Amino acid sequence: MTMRPASPDDLETIATLTAAAYLPYTELLGAPPIPVTEDYAPRIERGEVWLREIGGETAGLLVVERYSDHLMLFSIAVSPAFQGGGHGLSMLRWLEGKAREWTVPEIRLYTNARMERNIALYGAYGFRETGRRPNPYRPGWTLVDMTKEIDAARTAANGRTT
Repeated sequence: MTMRPASPDDLETIATLTAAAYLPYTELLGAPPIPVTEDYAPRIERGEVWLREIGGETAGLLVVERYSDHLMLFSIAVSPAFQGGGHGLSMLRWLEGKAREWTVPEIRLYTNARMERNIALYGAYGFRETGRRPNPYRPGWTLVDMTKEIDAARTAANGRTT
C-alpha cells in the first residue's frame, strides 16, 4: 500500500473512481454529490489529490486542502472493488499523520446531512459535528460540518513529541 500525489495522467482514474464510490449517494440524493462534478485538474496541480495504491491498482483517494490552521478534507473515496477493507480508515489515519507532520492542529470536513453512514463513520473516528448549514451550491441540501483536533500537531510545533 502506498499513498502518492496524483499527476495529470491520473485525471480519468480520479473521475471514474469518484463517480463509482459516490454512486449510492448520487442515487440517494437524486443528483451527484459535489465531489462527482468537481474539476480535479486544478486540484492535482495544487497537490491536493492523493491516491492510495495497492498492487498497482488505485484503491482510493483523498482530496485535501492545506491551510495554516487546518486541513480541509474535501473528499475521500474508496473504489467499490476495495470497499469494506478498511481503506477509508487507513486513509484517515494517513491524513492524521500528515496533519502532525505539517503541524496542523485540526482536520475539518463537511458532508451532506443525508449521508448518515458517513457522519457515523467520521464520528467513530473522532470527528465531532460543529454545525449544520444550507449548501450554497445545492438548494435544499444541508451540510454537516465536522472537525477533529490533532493534539500532537500542537506538541510537534512546540518541539516536543508525544
